[in-house]
Amino acid sequence: MRYADPSANRDLLGNRTLLFIFICAFALVTLLQQILYGRNYIKRYFEFYEGPLEYNSTRCLELRHEILEVKVLSMVKQSELFDRWRSLQMCKWAMNISEANQFKSTLSRCCNAPSFLFTTQKNTPLGTKLKYEVDTSGIYHINQEIFRMFPKDMPYYRSQFKKCAVVGNGGILKNSRCGSEINSADFVFRCNLPPISEKYTMDVGVKTDVVTVNPSIITERFHKLEKWRRPFYRVLQVYENASVLLPAFYNTRNTDVSIRVKYVLDDFESPQAVYYFHPQYLVNVSRYWLSLGVRAKRISTGLILATAALELCEEVHLFGFWAFPMNPSGLYITHHYYDNVKPRPGFHAMPSEIFNFLHLHSRGILRVHTGTCSCC
Repeated sequence: MRYADPSANRDLLGNRTLLFIFICAFALVTLLQQILYGRNYIKRYFEFYEGPLEYNSTRCLELRHEILEVKVLSMVKQSELFDRWRSLQMCKWAMNISEANQFKSTLSRCCNAPSFLFTTQKNTPLGTKLKYEVDTSGIYHINQEIFRMFPKDMPYYRSQFKKCAVVGNGGILKNSRCGSEINSADFVFRCNLPPISEKYTMDVGVKTDVVTVNPSIITERFHKLEKWRRPFYRVLQVYENASVLLPAFYNTRNTDVSIRVKYVLDDFESPQAVYYFHPQYLVNVSRYWLSLGVRAKRISTGLILATAALELCEEVHLFGFWAFPMNPSGLYITHHYYDNVKPRPGFHAMPSEIFNFLHLHSRGILRVHTGTCSCC
């Protein structure tokens, strides 16, 4: 019988052991390279500092420059953009008065929200042949009935409000605890009838001064208001006396259903005002953002409201604006704070819009909130 060596299967410092040692050594060297020669992770995330860094500190100037040096979104990986944005959060935000005024002056020349955000009796006189935003061949003749629905003039003027909150519906708001800070704003814009019930108030607040309604919501959820109207009325009552804003003249399909909203509120003797976006304002805003690289079939309602807020408010804060499936820390989030229903692909250019907002934040023109809030 052949003798069996009991150490034959032990691989004492054999091939498998050496391979394991090599892998561990390679991993250790790679880690050391990242620490010593990478983007200075130790300094960025683990250095000790007492509270947020001052806006004009050397470090914060560097961090803002790292955002601004990215001219187009495709220049960096998404993870790298998140890294830079997350690092910037160690800095206090402050409005750069000169930058903000210069930007607002540009908006005044191109768009002029204080005069043209809504259709009014002043900017859209009786008998006007109003061109639609998208159906440019279509014309709506402003008759006496429609003319009476318009306010005499814009209800808001330039820089009327000190601090405004524009609240998007992104999943980044979930567990943000930003409700109190949103409620503390002098004026609050919300998009497309978002839920603000008790389940969400800690994160999104309740205060609402203007809420937009996409006519597709009325068509899909409320049967174009051709049948029962009370359910729609009850939804609007959640926002108390907030004004309702609709794109009635975006295309020909939107007009009738948008006008019915006014009839419904009148029938129920609601004090809520109903306003309609001026189609030329929407055209001008779209052209402006196209010049800054936002290429989309249609810009989002949130971008339109943020643009208007920059003219109507001294200081603008954005909440719930984030266009990525992960938050800046790399954790997956739902698309909306209330559901995970994705939008129709290719309609909006949300990453490009958010990228522009991050630039505006870094320039001190508006503030983008993507973390937890500690206000009030």
